[in-house]
Order: sequence, then structure tokens, then C-alpha cells
Amino acid sequence: MKESIQERSNLIAAAIQMVSGPNVMANLDMAGLLITQASESGANLVVLPEYFPIMGMKDTDKLLVSETFGHGPIQDFLSQTAKRHHIWIVGGTLPLKGTTADKVRNTCLVFDDQGELQARYDKIHLFGLDLGGEHYQESDTIESGQHVVSFDSPFGRIGLSVCYDLRFPELFRQMGQVDIVCVPSAFTEQTGQAHWEILLRARAIENLAYVIASAQGGHHPSGRMTHGNSMIIDPWGNVLERLDKGEGVAKACLSSECLQRLRASLPALKHRVLPVY
Repeated sequence: MKESIQERSNLIAAAIQMVSGPNVMANLDMAGLLITQASESGANLVVLPEYFPIMGMKDTDKLLVSETFGHGPIQDFLSQTAKRHHIWIVGGTLPLKGTTADKVRNTCLVFDDQGELQARYDKIHLFGLDLGGEHYQESDTIESGQHVVSFDSPFGRIGLSVCYDLRFPELFRQMGQVDIVCVPSAFTEQTGQAHWEILLRARAIENLAYVIASAQGGHHPSGRMTHGNSMIIDPWGNVLERLDKGEGVAKACLSSECLQRLRASLPALKHRVLPVY
């Protein structure tokens, strides 16, 4: 039986990278294989990418497979897989039904090692791009979340964000003092080449927190190209592990001792002068 997470002095975290397509069951099968690989190699916290269950041929495809919160095969998969492997899973994002029939919430759900739901975050910042032949407008099919989410876990306090949120540092400040930030993403190749790693390392450094960034990474059946480069970054901004393109697992040890030592040496979080801001 896997060692209890409470007995581990350090956390083994895994960032899953996928190249999801329009078939939900095929995507869940691949996610299951990669989660099993991560678990068998010792991971006890696994983060899936944005849209891990579906990257459709068109933006409206996700409306057809959206689930009611608390019910559905994607949510069942996350809960059962977490319980079966005795791990925590940050479920990338999946489409949950919105308040109107023509829009969904782009939602990250977190399940603990007993398969119980521990947190829900609905993506707040909706991506819009009109650059070099690429055109995206998430607000056409997605309604924005309204709440910043962080929560306590056996690994420390975890903050949740999704993809485009990465460009808004004020969101991360609103999480409070978190030990780990999860960033499930599907960054475009064009914007990813320019900004992905820089933004991730900045969020780690300014918050003195570990960052686990799980991405879509490759050519999708729709023709879309995502940047990949899933990575795990330490509170000093060092990239501990990365995966360039394709499906796979990036895994690293997250040390609570290292985190506390860095925060003691450079107590920048205590030096904020909030009244001036």
C-alpha cells in the first residue's frame, strides 16, 4: 500500500501533460494512464491540464459534454481515480453547466486521497486574442468565476488558477500566503513561446511559493497548437522539472523545509506595505 501522505516529509508532485482531442472517453483513458504512471513513481499530488477531458473541434463542443456540478462521468473519474491511487488530484479544468444554456464554467475541481471534493475554482479571467492569425474569445462560450480560491491540504496551503489567470498577479496576492500554486493551462504556442515560463517563474518568485503548471502540449485534431512545457518551479524561481511537448509526466520533490528556509532568509511577504498600495 502507498505510504500515507501525512508520513512523508516532502511532497512528490506531478504535472500531467496531455494533447487532448474531442473524444471525452479517450481523453479520460489517457489521463488515467498518466495518473497511474505518476502514482506508481511516487507522486501524491497530481495536477491535470486545462481542458483535459476535451479539446473540441470547435469552441461550442464543450457545451455538449458539460456536467452539472456534483454529477457526471468526468467528475466520477476524478473522484474514483484519486481514491483508487490514494492521491490528491487537481482536476485541471472541465466544463460545468453555467447559468445559461449557451455558456459553461471552466472549472478546476480538487479531490483528496479518499475521493472527496475539497475545492472548486471557476476560471476568472477569460482569454481573448487576435494576433497573427489566431483568434480566441472565451467569453463567447464561458462565463467567468467570481471567487479567488485557496485551501488547506496535507501539503500546505494551495492556491488555484487557470491559464490566462497567470497574467494577473493581483489574483495570486488575493490567495493569501500559499505554499503551492497550481496552474492548469492550454497556452497557445505563440503566446507560450513569448511569456509562459517568464510568467510562471515570476509568480513563484514574488509569492515565494512552488508552482505546478500542467499544460496541453502539441497538435490537436482541431488544428490548434498548444505550447506544452509543463513544469514545476521552486520558490526561488528555479525550474525543477519540465516536459517540452507531447503526453507525459513532469515530477519533482517539493520540500517544506526549503520553502520555510527561503521565506525566513527573504521575508518579502512580510515586507509588503499594504496601506501605501
